[in-house]
Amino acid sequence: MALLDRTSEVRRTPSRPRRLVLVSALVGLLIAVSWSAELVDSVIGDAIAVPLLGGDPATVPVTGSTAAVLLAFVTGLAGTFTACNVAVVSALVPTAGSSGGVRALLRPLGILVGCAVAVSAVYGAVVVLTGDLSLQVTNSRVGELPGRLVQAGVVFTVIGAILVWRGLAAVGIARDRVSELLARRPDLDIALLGVLVGAFVIGRPFPPFRHMLTWAVENGDPLLGAGLLALQTLGNLALLVLVVVLVAALTRGRALRWLTASPQRAARISAAVLVAAGTFFLVYWGVATFARAGVIWWPYMPWTWRG
Repeated sequence: MALLDRTSEVRRTPSRPRRLVLVSALVGLLIAVSWSAELVDSVIGDAIAVPLLGGDPATVPVTGSTAAVLLAFVTGLAGTFTACNVAVVSALVPTAGSSGGVRALLRPLGILVGCAVAVSAVYGAVVVLTGDLSLQVTNSRVGELPGRLVQAGVVFTVIGAILVWRGLAAVGIARDRVSELLARRPDLDIALLGVLVGAFVIGRPFPPFRHMLTWAVENGDPLLGAGLLALQTLGNLALLVLVVVLVAALTRGRALRWLTASPQRAARISAAVLVAAGTFFLVYWGVATFARAGVIWWPYMPWTWRG
């Protein structure tokens, strides 16, 4: 029996996992070096937000709770097309189950979205309660950098390290009790991804988000702050969740069945996506933050944001 279990474990472990991890890390590195925040936030994001809000989302007047709710959801929607969102939600797909239909997605998607919303809501309430202590709503600086960028660097570096660790665990390179527990309990693994998605708001430094958060702090209602950040996260995930569900429905589950038919294939896809996304975070928000402070050299492309 032990021999059979060992054989099954070997079959689930992708062959040549180190090569897969190396290639995925190189992909994440290339994305980090070439990533253009202006393209995603100012061009793609504004193309969605400006028509819906009737003005620049970073400066549009917030005249009341209804306007704040609209701003929260729309700014979340406008931030859909980021490498982090695509990577984390894509990593969910191989965990959908062998049946491959839309119903197989409802439970993991519900766990992911529920955990993400819970984390962002708690953070929204905490920011309102702490007010001026939050680096995201003040103009304080830490050395040569705005405090909000330092907070973003710390938060996303931690998230990146966790994503890389989960990717390594998926192909059996990282082995510990926590990763073994998550492998046995898929719901816990999805919940962890949801927590990480929700934690994006703790690091998000960009003007439209800060504009909404500052208004919530000035209003002084922690429940309002919780609701706004929960809506922002829902907006952030709405299109991606819709795309995943539509793919499952239009292919009648064939796409998900293909992903989950082979445990080895599912492990390889999960590892590749998680390592690439984690490397992107580690490099773009970790290493590059030192470059923005002038501590180290960074290969800026002509089209990339210097901070």
